[in-house]
Amino acid sequence: MSEVLRPDICVVGGGTGGLAVAIGAAQLGASTVLVRGRDPINHGCIPSRALIAAARRAHLVAEAGAFGILAAPAGIDYARLRQHIEDVKANLAVNNSAARLRALGVTVIDEDGHFEDTRTLTTGNVSVRARRFVLATGSRPSIPVIPGLSSVPYLTDETLFGLESCPGHLMIIGGGPTGIEMAQAHVRLGARVTLIEAGRLLPGDDPELVDIVRTRLHREGVEVIEGVNVAEVLQMGESMRITIDTGEHYYWIDGSHVLVAAGRVPNIGELDPGKAGIHHDEKGIAVDRRLRTSNRRVFAIGDVASGPQYSHAAARQAQVVLRNALFRLSARADMELLPHVTYTDPELAHVGATEAEARDQFGRITLLRWPLGENDRAQIERDPVGLIKIILDKRGIVRGASIAAPGAGELIAPWIMAVSQRLRIGAMSALAVPYPNRSEISVRAAESYYTSTLFSARTRALVRFLSRFG
Repeated sequence: MSEVLRPDICVVGGGTGGLAVAIGAAQLGASTVLVRGRDPINHGCIPSRALIAAARRAHLVAEAGAFGILAAPAGIDYARLRQHIEDVKANLAVNNSAARLRALGVTVIDEDGHFEDTRTLTTGNVSVRARRFVLATGSRPSIPVIPGLSSVPYLTDETLFGLESCPGHLMIIGGGPTGIEMAQAHVRLGARVTLIEAGRLLPGDDPELVDIVRTRLHREGVEVIEGVNVAEVLQMGESMRITIDTGEHYYWIDGSHVLVAAGRVPNIGELDPGKAGIHHDEKGIAVDRRLRTSNRRVFAIGDVASGPQYSHAAARQAQVVLRNALFRLSARADMELLPHVTYTDPELAHVGATEAEARDQFGRITLLRWPLGENDRAQIERDPVGLIKIILDKRGIVRGASIAAPGAGELIAPWIMAVSQRLRIGAMSALAVPYPNRSEISVRAAESYYTSTLFSARTRALVRFLSRFG
């Protein structure tokens, strides 16, 4: 006979959002069960960021000559690089260990679960009848339907980091964030890289800023092919072959490895959500602004829910769920203002409305720009290519911001506050930042709003008039 648990809250999924809910609920005094399944630290953003960090070190060695540092060409010890990735994962896993969770009062079940009915989840020989459920099962790589692909040993962002050596020629299908991040990282590690995208790179980002990233990829040796389709993937002995359809003719590219980076799809099937009366489609589980599913006892957050697929989105949604599930509040998840970052070099960061969205929503807008080349720190570091763009409505309220620059993911932080709090641009122009620092570009962009007024003929006339009084 199976054991029956009756907690206040049962969390399904041990990723960023699931852990945040489970730990938060336990610390708030709720009896909590966490059905973890697989550990997302073993794939996705953690190992990819660790790989990117290693590749950046190799790039810095290669560029050191410009500073008068005569370094030998960087040699890549791939075994040590893999150990670096494992070390990062191990260091981060400590905070999410079963021992720590149990010490906090969380009952941990390391098995997959599925619904039996609207109020019961079964996992192994345990049935969980919780007052509230939170689904946070994450996502898995989306595999496009391409002739021959299923018959070859392709890679994804979950299997790429298991390679024992750097690919000789990595062919990447997909020009989204994962595709271009891995393209740049691997070319810096010595691989030949071909990046194939059916549309254009990063279609959700500002085209002008994407051009900056595209130019850097070209400069570093990534072959970028846009506006084409992959017609077929074949294994040719020890090599792989991708056939390209341009719409006018076909040609092929041979390489050593194929990485599929075509986005991700929600992990839903094993949950059997239909038995719990939970509506879903290929985009994920449908939720309302309070993150409730069609079964009001069940919430869904993160990649499994319809919406943005970012770890920080899941963390924000976890806060909303805790308020609603435990305190009976009506907190809402406002995902429209969620920032996102692509971790290339330069990084590409955005928050709020894009230029097109702002024109549709607010009509007349003001667009502020400031090039990174005007920044002293960027010149000191010999990395002056980049741009910040700020979008204001007709009242001078900040509605959006985009940055292409080294460290853009951190430079965007004050603009997240500005957009979410609807600050006027004057508040940003009044910031005092240390010198020399790349964050000065934010202040300079904000100050440029007043340039035409401050240095106008009228202002000059006023200064001349006041000078008469000594």
